Amino acid sequence: MTATTNSPIGQSLKRREDARFITGAGQYTDDVVLPGQTYGVFLRSPHANARIRSIDLAAAKKAPGVLAIFTGADLADAKVGGLPCGWLIHSKDGTPMKEPPHPVLAQGKVRYVGDQVALVVAETVLQAKDAAELIAVDYEELPAVVDIANIASASALVHDEVPGNVCYEWGHGNKDAVDAAFAQAANVSTLDIVNNRLIPNAIEPRAANASWTRHDDSYTLYVANQNPHVERLLMSAFVLGLPESKVRVIAPDVGGGFGSKIFLYAEETALVWASKRVGRPIKWTAERSESFLTDAHGRDHVTTAELATDAKGNFLAMRVKTTANMGAYLSTFASSVPTILYATLLAGQYKTPAIYCEVKAVFTNTAPVDAYRGAGRPEATYVVERLVEQAARDLKMDPGAIRRQNFITEFPYATPVGLTYDTGDYAAHLNKAVEMADVAGFPARRAASRAKGKLRGLGYACYIEACGLAPSNIAGALGARAGLFEAGEVRVHPTGTVTVFTGSHSHGQGHETTFAQIVAAKLGIPVGSVEIVHGDTGRVPFGMGTYGSRSLAVGGTAIVKAVDKIVAKGKKIAAHLLEAADTDIEFENGEFKVAGTDKKVPFGSVALTAYVPHNYPLDKLEPGLNENAFYDPTNFTYPAGSYVCEVEVDPETGRTKIESFVAVDDFGNLVNPMVVEGQVQGGLAQGIGQALLEGCIYDSSGQLLTGSYMDYAMPRANDLPNFKIATTCTPCTHNPLGVKGCGEAGAIGSPAAFMNALTDALGVKDVAMPATPERVWQAASKHLS
Repeated sequence: MTATTNSPIGQSLKRREDARFITGAGQYTDDVVLPGQTYGVFLRSPHANARIRSIDLAAAKKAPGVLAIFTGADLADAKVGGLPCGWLIHSKDGTPMKEPPHPVLAQGKVRYVGDQVALVVAETVLQAKDAAELIAVDYEELPAVVDIANIASASALVHDEVPGNVCYEWGHGNKDAVDAAFAQAANVSTLDIVNNRLIPNAIEPRAANASWTRHDDSYTLYVANQNPHVERLLMSAFVLGLPESKVRVIAPDVGGGFGSKIFLYAEETALVWASKRVGRPIKWTAERSESFLTDAHGRDHVTTAELATDAKGNFLAMRVKTTANMGAYLSTFASSVPTILYATLLAGQYKTPAIYCEVKAVFTNTAPVDAYRGAGRPEATYVVERLVEQAARDLKMDPGAIRRQNFITEFPYATPVGLTYDTGDYAAHLNKAVEMADVAGFPARRAASRAKGKLRGLGYACYIEACGLAPSNIAGALGARAGLFEAGEVRVHPTGTVTVFTGSHSHGQGHETTFAQIVAAKLGIPVGSVEIVHGDTGRVPFGMGTYGSRSLAVGGTAIVKAVDKIVAKGKKIAAHLLEAADTDIEFENGEFKVAGTDKKVPFGSVALTAYVPHNYPLDKLEPGLNENAFYDPTNFTYPAGSYVCEVEVDPETGRTKIESFVAVDDFGNLVNPMVVEGQVQGGLAQGIGQALLEGCIYDSSGQLLTGSYMDYAMPRANDLPNFKIATTCTPCTHNPLGVKGCGEAGAIGSPAAFMNALTDALGVKDVAMPATPERVWQAASKHLS
């Protein structure tokens, strides 16, 4: 886009919203207290797989403060539907995926520990908890299905109507071409790897507060959610059978999401339905133990991957076979994560001629699995970059050299897995990363570590991701049951200040600052004169929310297009004021000018004229200065980058220390470099957390063993190095901002970079993530023995 002189675009402005967050002035869902407020508590299943023989509510209903108790039978009687899945995947034989019902409250059977059995509504939280403990449920416990690696041997069924617990068996790519390439390959590198299951752990737990208004039979839901319009659509149209116009969803300040707050959950749906029955608002805020049990989990793949090369290290073909865990039910976007968002990224940054991927998605008696920061892209990068590193070792080639040799260098480039990269310069960020990491000095550092009895390793990861999820027509052809556009409205006030209404949602991304920078740059006004409004279906136009690093590329572009309409109308108003043809009007630095003259009028005067139209072409132009726009991209955006990690391992204790981590990313143009750096650092911490510390574990009976921070290790500051972060830039070619997206990159590239460094240090093929001291010690002991 063309910004004004001294433009705020590209400036590291401090985030305006942080002032309220760090002073306690934020308003999160749990802060909302409505007149007549009541509180909900969910009774949850203690079993992973069990039939419900009976539920006795008698004692619980008599408990102090109890207003109502609801079970699955109540919702079934009211014809409440099940939670929908938003993406239809077909198996290789053309049959649609198995899509068993996902009841809001369990009906007849529970399918994972934490499954909702009953909703207790009381005057206080404590009263609701006490009453929930009085509910007597008679369960017939059944064997649980947990281990996806051995799913074929499981005797139990999660859903009786799903044979073998298989949701779908999907394939993508040219299998015949891949098989032919492997038949003539000089080398085949193979890896069996597990992408470990993760629990999102946003700092704010999920929460909801639902109310019903009698006079117009309408509902209002406050909810910690990333896409309130989608929440409203799915809940009203597909589950509760309500007109959308009667449901208002407000997502106020949201304390982190990482994908886990995209989805429609049972809890808020039950609260909305129950609020009319109770006749008072009902609030529920998850306790942390509930979050561990019931937030949609992430990752959980078991994969065998092979890379065929010629004798010189040129990539010929890749073959990938993955089993993906869906959990007990299909969450909102679960089916798309290990398919459309995974296999389509297996080309990475490389010109591999042929790729074929098979994915078997299976149901287990565990919490549903869905998108988590990166959503399919981290899993794909982990496969590709671990495999490329292994090929370099098998061929005794430099890992940087084998990558450069196979990089895509001509654009646009159509990959064999269905994407078309519009632009990039992969060698530029790899070369910069290698320089910043001082790879040339690594042999000396490794020798110094060896002299101390330590092991040192160096690992690379060159990732690419598809962001700005779009376009709608292609996504629809691939199974999406929703559009992927975004909306923006720009309202100029008589004084020249501006309010922007965006369908995107901010839950830590800094939209209130970066979107304001864009509008201020386009209109030549101070950033402080621009207000950003989001998260309220009663105020903002229908939008698809925030996920997949789409906010700036898609939501930002919708805003730009609305601003362009403002400027176009402003030119007509200015032409009238300046007694010139509107084709002669130019707009720059907040002023409308007659080309070739010194005649001009400031933006503020044009805004005032639009609302005080005393001198105004009313016969040709409506008063007011308010425009909206919808934007549906023609392609994804493709951020890419190169990461270099260096670790030192103490073989006697298994402790691994990250000595250096360099991240060089190409995000296209940057609106606010400081915000970008913060996003990258957060992503790096999450990715390293997965590789080094985090792991969700169920036992064979389906009990969650890592259900608290005592057992689920989160990364802390002293686990991480001081990251060295830089960027290169090849602007996106198909949006006016030239941006690509940055929110997920760190989490995508860092696990592979770390694990490549660790396995290099240990001299082994693989260590299972998370690389705990015990696992590292065992690997080191075997290698050194």
